[in-house]
Order: sequence, then C-alpha cells, then structure tokens
Amino acid sequence: MRFAENIGIILLLIGGFITGLVFILALIAAINHRYHLNKETDQFFPPGKMIEVNGHHVHVYGVGKGDITLVFMAGHGTSSPTLDFKPLWSKMADHFRIVVVERAGYGWSETGNTPRNLDTLLEETREALQIAQEKGLYVLVPHSMSGLEALYWAQKYPGEVKAIIGLDPAIPDFIEAPLEVPKKTSLYFMYFISRIGLSRFMPYSQAEDMFPPLKSGDLNEQEKEMFMAMFYKSAYSKNMLEEIDYLEENAKIIQAGEIPLETPMYFFIAKENEVPGADWPKKLSNYIQQVNTGKYMYLDCGHYLHHYKSDLIAKETRAFLKELSHD
Repeated sequence: MRFAENIGIILLLIGGFITGLVFILALIAAINHRYHLNKETDQFFPPGKMIEVNGHHVHVYGVGKGDITLVFMAGHGTSSPTLDFKPLWSKMADHFRIVVVERAGYGWSETGNTPRNLDTLLEETREALQIAQEKGLYVLVPHSMSGLEALYWAQKYPGEVKAIIGLDPAIPDFIEAPLEVPKKTSLYFMYFISRIGLSRFMPYSQAEDMFPPLKSGDLNEQEKEMFMAMFYKSAYSKNMLEEIDYLEENAKIIQAGEIPLETPMYFFIAKENEVPGADWPKKLSNYIQQVNTGKYMYLDCGHYLHHYKSDLIAKETRAFLKELSHD
C-alpha cells in the first residue's frame, strides 16, 4: 500500500513539474511575442490609410489610377490581405484604381468590438471607402467567404456595384450544404497558440509552403517580412473566430433576397476543391449561369487561386471589364 502511495505522489510531482514547465515556456513565448509585436509595429507602418470606423481603425490601401475602382475583399482568415492580394493587384494597378479594405482583425486593422453580421461587415467596408475618398462605382473582387458580403452589397446597393469578379467566392447555396467548418475547440486552440506567439517558432520553409507569395517574385524581401509580421499579429484573431459564428446567419440573409441578376459577374473557380462537404465548383458555375451577364472559368489550382493564376485572372478581368464598358 505504501509503495502505491509513493508512486502516486511521484506521479503527481512529475505532473506538477511538467505543468509548471509548460506554463513557464508559454510565459516566455508570450513575452517574446509581445516584444516582437512592439518592434514590428515600429518597423512596419501601414502602407495605406487608417480609417476610424465604429470605434476601431480599419486599414484601407489604395494604389493605381483609372476610371474603374477594384475593391479587393479578403477571404476568412487571411492575415495580410494587402500583401496576399499583391500577386494579382500588382498586375492590374496600371489599368485600374486598386483598393484593399482590411476588415477588423485583419492585417493592419485593429480588432473591433462590433458583431460580424453581414450588415455590420458591409457598412464598415462602405464607410471606410467613403472616408478614404475611394469613390465608386466599384468592381468588387471577393475571395472565398467575402463573396457573401459582395453579393449582399449588390443586393442592397446595386447602384454602387459595377461588377463582381469572384475568386472562388462563397455563395449562400454552398454555405447551406453540409459544410465542415472548423470546430470551435480547434479554432480557439489555434487562437491561443497565435496569441502567445508559438507560431513564431514555425520553420520558414513551412511558412513558404503555407503562403505561396513568400516563394514568388511578387513580394520583395521587406514585404515578405511584413507578411510574416501580419501573420504573427492577426492570425486567428477574435474577429475571425466571430465570423464563423455568423456564417450560417449571413448566408440565410442573402438566400432570403433575390439573386442580383443585373450585376455582371465573372467567377474564377478552383478545380482543386479544398473545402470538404460540398461540390463548390459545380455550385458556383450553376449560380453564375443564372446571372444575366455571367461568366466563369475553371482554374486548375487550389482555393487561393490568385496566388497561382494571377496573370490569367488579370488578363481575363481586363477583357471582361472592357466588354462591359462597350455595352
């Protein structure tokens, strides 16, 4: 009996030691993370304008000139929208005005305390553009989940939307399918990992595999450093987690309205369906065929298709918008 008791005490001591060690390592990581965040804040200034909307600052990046303004809208979880989209917008800035609006909790934008319902998302984007004096008509360029916001924009304010160029965009039919979204426990675990800075210990080679722009020639060395700094700052932010909570509700709002048939749309659709639970390519092509001026193209690549097919997308977009201007 005494031997068993001694073993139990030893196991408790070992468990306590391991728990204490993990806590100390996590504390060291968090302190290191905070130090580097402060350093990176001083080193990498926002390249665009910081616009106050609903009590928090939103980063709006603008470049290029043209009669048409392309508004790039990031997909869920994109920690650095301005740089993530650069492989595409850099090939279009000589023809159009380019604007990237980084939602609350994304990129250089601050975390907001406003709900992530569709009306709030849209009105914050519109207000940020208006304050930044980026005037429409707008051509919306949504990636992934922001496709919902773009469609809602066309439903609610059709006079502001010249066209939608969808980059594997979400549509309500897809969201209502049996979609496997990440479990909250997994998301909050990743949130914890990100907030204490353990992501900083990821090998750079692994980061390059996760983020193709780091291996491309589209970003210079300083921009690659900025890209990673934004990843350490904004990955799995509170606002990103809250967007998942509103996903079904937001989709139902759009589903309850009419398809914006009069808004010209061109969907670029990834053939490599990386999202389980639904046939995304088929649903997107079926949706676009209902639009009066609708066009789609399947691309043999993954979901972040603007990383892989930016030249083709830029070329097709220019041709599509030129056709619209002649109509």
